[in-house]
Amino acid sequence: MRRILIAIAATALLAGTAVAQTAVTTTTETFVTAKPTDVLSNNLIGLNVTNQANETIGEIKDLILSQGDLSGYIVSVGGFLGLGERYVIVRPSAVKVSYAENDNKWHAVMNATKDQLKSAPEFKYEGRWKR
Repeated sequence: MRRILIAIAATALLAGTAVAQTAVTTTTETFVTAKPTDVLSNNLIGLNVTNQANETIGEIKDLILSQGDLSGYIVSVGGFLGLGERYVIVRPSAVKVSYAENDNKWHAVMNATKDQLKSAPEFKYEGRWKR
């Protein structure tokens, strides 16, 4: 009987050690550090989009995230003081976002005209995307 109790105690001790080791070795990275080249969404929302001729063709109104990655900018085009605006989704690679150190300003430049944006497929804030 004594041998059985010693065997059970030893087995329990070894099993407990194995569980403790597994718990200690599993880690997940939760926090990250911002890099100097990163851009905050706050810097993009409301940013005017210009073309190469420095004409304002729209304004970034929102960002679309898909599975954690930026997949589009919602750009408003047309309208006056928020009336008559229409929204289009622009691929992030189509907009060059940069920061000018000399004037401390963000810039968004796109190779398009206002008419091209006006004729792009419209995005509507409705359903699950209602504001």
